[in-house]
Amino acid sequence: MYHLYILKCADGTLYTGITTDLDRRLVEHNNNKLGAKYTSARRPVELLASWKFKNRSLASKEEARIKKLSRTEKLELMKVMPKNNLENLRKEILKLKNPAKAKILMRFFKTGKGEYGEGDKFLGIVMPKLRGLVKEYWKDLKITEIEKLLKSGFHEERMIALLLLVKKFETGEEQDPSTGSISSGQGKIFKLYLKNMKFINNWDLVDLTAPNIVGEYLKDKDRKVLYKLAKSKNLWEKRISILATFQFIKNKDPKDTLKISEMLLQDDQDLIHKAVGWMLREVGKKCGEGIEEKFLQKHVKKMPRTMLRYAIERFPEKKRQFYLKK
Repeated sequence: MYHLYILKCADGTLYTGITTDLDRRLVEHNNNKLGAKYTSARRPVELLASWKFKNRSLASKEEARIKKLSRTEKLELMKVMPKNNLENLRKEILKLKNPAKAKILMRFFKTGKGEYGEGDKFLGIVMPKLRGLVKEYWKDLKITEIEKLLKSGFHEERMIALLLLVKKFETGEEQDPSTGSISSGQGKIFKLYLKNMKFINNWDLVDLTAPNIVGEYLKDKDRKVLYKLAKSKNLWEKRISILATFQFIKNKDPKDTLKISEMLLQDDQDLIHKAVGWMLREVGKKCGEGIEEKFLQKHVKKMPRTMLRYAIERFPEKKRQFYLKK
């Protein structure tokens, strides 16, 4: 993938170039000797527009064409050429909608009256296509644009927004697409996630993101917020509290998982029973079966059957039956 870009230099002139890594190239233009000779004398530079091409040949041809244009013509061109922004992402999303698939997903995610996903709307787009859009757009969209997408009424748009946040979070830094300047972005994304939990309102939205953002951020920090969420009356906030601990389990740290599981033992929601049972099973897999069994031996008589079945799923049949008969 090649990027064709236009920069505005400090003296007001425009510079056109191509690159395979737009973020790196912006930093080079603004900060070191690897930038172009033209821009090195005209810093700082600001990104005005960029476009993606499948190969170098296509990008080079368009670069050569644009370089022949006057400054006025280039500015006019930027108004009409498509850009990787929120508006165009939404257009790409709508092109992929599948009404027949949407009906299936609405049933699968329980969107009927009185069900846990009541009122949720679907476009009928499968996960591989959603991930493809995330891969294409994650570098270009600003956090503020992603937050707007997260507030969408469509499930798939919220999923894309959350996966974009995960991708941004994984880099550990946020880069301003216009200037190339870098700032710490993980804390900002964590706070944005918690602020918008009412839009993270189905189990797939929680499960694919809570460990990667909430759990990862809190790995070396105070975790009181998880206990507050565990006490919430909101189903999804409680599920976030327990799923976030998945990241701790992976680091062989089960203490918060066990404490929050204990808090949720008497919860009346099936989706919480499944989530707690799942995390207890993971404790057994990654931290030691003995740790999981110690919890089971203490609480087995109080555990909802679904929670217990999920927790002991990997046990040998004889041991499974031992706990099921308790």
